[in-house]
Amino acid sequence: MNTKAIVAAASAILALGVAGQALSKSIELPPDGVQFKASSLPGYAKAQANCVACHSAEYMLYQPPSAPRPYWDAMVKRMKMVFNAPINDADMPEIVDYMVKTFGAEQAK
Repeated sequence: MNTKAIVAAASAILALGVAGQALSKSIELPPDGVQFKASSLPGYAKAQANCVACHSAEYMLYQPPSAPRPYWDAMVKRMKMVFNAPINDADMPEIVDYMVKTFGAEQAK
């Protein structure tokens, strides 16, 4: 096979691949069975706006209920730094406050 034929074949394969990627695909996710616990704390709305964009609120049920504030602080920072969660630095303390008071060691008894 000559060079022109190889280039033509590669171009055709590339064009088919690009055309195949242009087709839109959709998936339907099941509804979340768990929602964040409603709260008057400012972090509640911020957690809803930021956290469930990437994962279900069910994730909170797998965290230790005795987890202290530093644990939740580390978790929120991890979501931002490691997983690139779009959380504003100014919102982080309020999200941590909501998490520790709703799911962690500072829950009302």
